[in-house]
Amino acid sequence: MGFQQVKSITSQEERSKLIRFLLQDIKAFERMLKEGLFEKNTYRVGAEQEFCIVNSGFRPSFKALEILDEINDPHFTTELGLFNLEINLDPYKLEKDCFTKLNTQLVNLLEKAHQAAERIEENKIVLTGILPTLSAKDLVFENMTPHDRYQTLNKILTDLKQEDFRLYIKGVDELFLKHKTILFEACNTSFQIHLQIDPSEAVAKYNWAQMIAGPVLAISSNAPLLLGRELWSETRIALFQQSIDTRNTTYLLHEERPRVGFGGAWIKESIAEVYKDDVARYPVIITSDEIKEDSMEALDHGKIPELQALNLHNGTLYKWNRLCYGVHHNVPHLRIENRYIPSGPSVEDEIANTVFWVGLMMGMPDDYKEIWELVSFNDARGNFNNAARTGLETTFNWFNKSYTARKLTKKVLLPLAKKGLEKLKIDALDIQHYLGVIEDRLMHNTTGSKWITRSYRKLKEEVSKDEANVILTASMYKRQREGKSVSYWEIANKTEGEQIPNKYDNVGRVMETELFAVNENDPIRLVNKIAKWKEIHHLPVVNNDKNIVGVITTKILENLKDDDDSLPDATLTKEVMSRSVVMVTSDTSIEEASSIIERQQVNCLLVMENNHLVGIFNKQLIP
Repeated sequence: MGFQQVKSITSQEERSKLIRFLLQDIKAFERMLKEGLFEKNTYRVGAEQEFCIVNSGFRPSFKALEILDEINDPHFTTELGLFNLEINLDPYKLEKDCFTKLNTQLVNLLEKAHQAAERIEENKIVLTGILPTLSAKDLVFENMTPHDRYQTLNKILTDLKQEDFRLYIKGVDELFLKHKTILFEACNTSFQIHLQIDPSEAVAKYNWAQMIAGPVLAISSNAPLLLGRELWSETRIALFQQSIDTRNTTYLLHEERPRVGFGGAWIKESIAEVYKDDVARYPVIITSDEIKEDSMEALDHGKIPELQALNLHNGTLYKWNRLCYGVHHNVPHLRIENRYIPSGPSVEDEIANTVFWVGLMMGMPDDYKEIWELVSFNDARGNFNNAARTGLETTFNWFNKSYTARKLTKKVLLPLAKKGLEKLKIDALDIQHYLGVIEDRLMHNTTGSKWITRSYRKLKEEVSKDEANVILTASMYKRQREGKSVSYWEIANKTEGEQIPNKYDNVGRVMETELFAVNENDPIRLVNKIAKWKEIHHLPVVNNDKNIVGVITTKILENLKDDDDSLPDATLTKEVMSRSVVMVTSDTSIEEASSIIERQQVNCLLVMENNHLVGIFNKQLIP
């Protein structure tokens, strides 16, 4: 956002003042375009590296501020959650060995972060689109970075929503939940790429960035899991939009767009259309006392304005391709910020994603400059949404032809990227190496998302879901430190979790979560069949109001059977169930749970959260 001090708009006077500055900024922006004041014929690349912080047990750590102080480097800054930090890399002119320089700086700064994190209670940093070990309990207000700008934005957006935020994402699994803050947005960890463009090409380049977004996302996806559910290949796309979606249930009446999104149309006449559309569609929601400059007056006095109001408003909108304005040494420039590429799986992969995207941007065919004449915008938007869901398995509509992600990347996009990089005179070895990383993913049928999914499924065959998440994160960390690209990562295995401390500190880590409950009025013969078919030793019993009223165990069922191993026809579950139900929460320690089982002389504990059954803990699960 660029502003440290922001506040909500509390009066019409504040709103009118901000809008006046905003309209002056738009006017000044158009004037600078018309008068040719923007930096020309210069291309630069920069990036922002977001990363997760975990403790020695590979669960989220909330030590961001302590680690930031320990690092003591202006390249680093806070993020929304206390379990994240961000590195702002220096911009490099697009020439020769610029990507080697970018890689070197990133590696050095990450090493600085690794060392600082280790000094703070043996914390570690992990590059991943969504941290597998995050839980809903981690995503509470107390774990938001305690800076005014984050907490102000949270209050404004929750006030606009006027109801709980809702997440509903359906993939292989399904996730539906409500939450009261915007902190679920902090689950998303990105590698954001900035490309400075020439103003004369801005319209064509911005449209082209939209067109290639789907295919680039498919080859770089790295976020298939959220809260232990397999969802989209790049779950961040749905999660980001829904986690701060301020629209209420009546938004369909006027087709309001969410503040996170892809956009709705090609731009045609001027790059200023992007900003004008944003001002027309999205009301201003925050202001700052730092905004004092009248942009037109600044231009009249020979000073290039900062466009403070416009940048503030732009910072409250989260487009996957975002147009950015900046000033350096009194010279303005334009950038396109690619926001959809995830963090990880390795530095090598991130730089390869950057090289691929920049090469594509610079290799845009001249025939595509007026892209609206060739293809519907809905093709680009549909391709992007489909890529988020299915990643490398996506089939794209590409200029009215159908391509698989692999074929499109290999036959069309890689040659375009190579051409664009050669036009920039990038070192041939760098072109070969980094585009080779993309080719390797195609050859090995591997992306970060595919590696995570394969590893997670294998681990779940041998350990609990929670332990699978821990081992997965530990394996990811280990392979990142080795420095290889994801195409050469071995699938995570159970033995990698043997030395991880504190894996079993509470019952939530090991409890059974695939639950079957029966109604108190169900015939006991049905209950017996369910227990036998599903190999279940303890079945919770609920009444018609879904409240827990008892439990059926295999011991009860065995005692009811007669000589021919059958159960009475007319017996109902409530007549024979045990009413000795002992409940705990997922935070209950393993030691305490074991003591309760011993003391209460029961075989299982029902694990409850907010009066809802979330798991079962029994003797067999005690490590």
